[in-house]
Amino acid sequence: MVDPYLRQSALAHLGLVGHPAPLDGAAGVTLGEHAFEGIVNLRANGGDKAAQDAVRAALGVGLPLEANTVETGDSARAFWLGPDEWWMVTAERDPEAGPRAAAKLRAALAGHHAAVTDVSESRACIQIRGPKARAVLQKGCPLDFHASVFTAGMCAQSHLAKVSATIYLAVDESTGGKDDNAPVFDVYVPRSCAEYAWRWLVDAGREYGVAIAAV
Repeated sequence: MVDPYLRQSALAHLGLVGHPAPLDGAAGVTLGEHAFEGIVNLRANGGDKAAQDAVRAALGVGLPLEANTVETGDSARAFWLGPDEWWMVTAERDPEAGPRAAAKLRAALAGHHAAVTDVSESRACIQIRGPKARAVLQKGCPLDFHASVFTAGMCAQSHLAKVSATIYLAVDESTGGKDDNAPVFDVYVPRSCAEYAWRWLVDAGREYGVAIAAV
């Protein structure tokens, strides 16, 4: 087991935290690494109310049953990935957040037909925000990111520049898809592909101007 103080995020070697914060309006997109989120994969029967109640008691958030939606609680968010599959993403950002959340879920769901797997170390999260965020993502992803279609609180599994990705729209201030509004997307990719995805996003956003900031 790696000591917590030795752990590095997927993009730590790029020195992203050393970049100054961008000036407002200075770039079409702003990128940053959302490091050390706990991510737990949960397989369960969504129709089992007792299991739903157990999850809510453990992590303070229920399981969304509508496709491609996210339910948000005080300590975690629940991403719908399939009729019997969710990601539980912790609000706490710490290398041990995933194992702690998984342990709570396993204890709460004892006796239920469920599977709990901590997948935190296998994923990296890149945040992209700004008035051109949709345009950049659209260059490499087949999803429809128009403001009238992909709205705040939605998530979807797809691919970005040939990399499998789960994309979540955390904030959406868009009105009518105008360029002067700034949505905030979290893009989850396999850790092994994190640098490739990052460099692709930087290149795809170059025509609009790219800023790097801590998130």
